Amino acid sequence: MLSSSLNELSEAMTLTTVGVGGFSSNAGKTTLMCELLAAFPDWEAIKITRGHYRSCGKDPQACCVSHLLSAEPVIRSGRAETYTAGKDTGRYWDAGAANVHWLVVTDKQVERGIKSVLERVESDGVFVEGTSFVQYIDVDLMLMAVRSGGAEKIKPSARRALTKTSALYLFDEGGDAETARARFASWRAAGAVEENLTLSIPIYTREDLPRLIERVREVQRGGAA
Repeated sequence: MLSSSLNELSEAMTLTTVGVGGFSSNAGKTTLMCELLAAFPDWEAIKITRGHYRSCGKDPQACCVSHLLSAEPVIRSGRAETYTAGKDTGRYWDAGAANVHWLVVTDKQVERGIKSVLERVESDGVFVEGTSFVQYIDVDLMLMAVRSGGAEKIKPSARRALTKTSALYLFDEGGDAETARARFASWRAAGAVEENLTLSIPIYTREDLPRLIERVREVQRGGAA
């Protein structure tokens, strides 16, 4: 029993966890997740979806996962339970994920949920799409996707996660890196986000994706050392 527990602890210690969040909806985080999964086909992926009950003041019929909520976090794993063409989890599979887990929780279940779903991961690394979970666990790398022109409003969970963010990824369909950086600098200068929160965070564009992938590899090698 003791030997088994030590083995499990050893495996948990070597897991490399990379978070992928976004300043707002449609910031490009799922696209970034898929790019990373294509580069790390042995890694698994976790999608976190937070739902609402009627008590939150929102119409439960407008919440696409309200019917899935339970007294405990809901976790679906494996292709049979998570693959739907065109959906985020389906895109993870198509990108080459070794396994996909879908965590459905209320705000109060995030901590229990993320810790439980991480226990299911069997690969050496996992990408987690979301931002709210980083206040409950330590990640090896936290990436934040943002459209090069910024966001009208940064999600509260994303703003809180900025203090743990390792790098920003500028998502700009069809634009070049120089233009993307200029647009983001203009948005930041307008005071949309406190400059001190993002000024020292490295910025990557699609042209820099190979460097970002290498950074993930460096983190993984460091964790395995």
